[in-house]
Amino acid sequence: MNENLTRPTDVSVQDFLAAVEHPVRRADGLALSEMMTRVTGQSAVMWGPTMVGFGSYRYTTGSGRRGEYFVVGFSPRKSSLSVYGATYAPESDALLEQLGKHKRGAGCLYVNTLADVDTAILEQLVAHNYPYILGNLAS
Repeated sequence: MNENLTRPTDVSVQDFLAAVEHPVRRADGLALSEMMTRVTGQSAVMWGPTMVGFGSYRYTTGSGRRGEYFVVGFSPRKSSLSVYGATYAPESDALLEQLGKHKRGAGCLYVNTLADVDTAILEQLVAHNYPYILGNLAS
């Protein structure tokens, strides 16, 4: 079985975010880190080289593969902010309709900038999905 390459690291989240080249993406990353820390009660941890995660859970796939992943998180990528773990809870679809300009991928949201979305709605998505994932997707 393949091993999950996305694992927690000892890299400083603050150093990673401070090094984000684009000033808006850097500021949005710092704002997301603060909000997710406050909402989840968890410290930010780097997962792999580019993802900032909060909390963790263990999972087992249908094929029996086991792993660990962060519950919610984000990555300030060059093209957009990728927000992970905000689409699973039953309330998510209704909240996503109110979020603002975003795209939805497999398990994540793509947001150009935080200015394009209602950050109060984004905070509600994190607040609903964090406990939902821990209670329903963790093994």
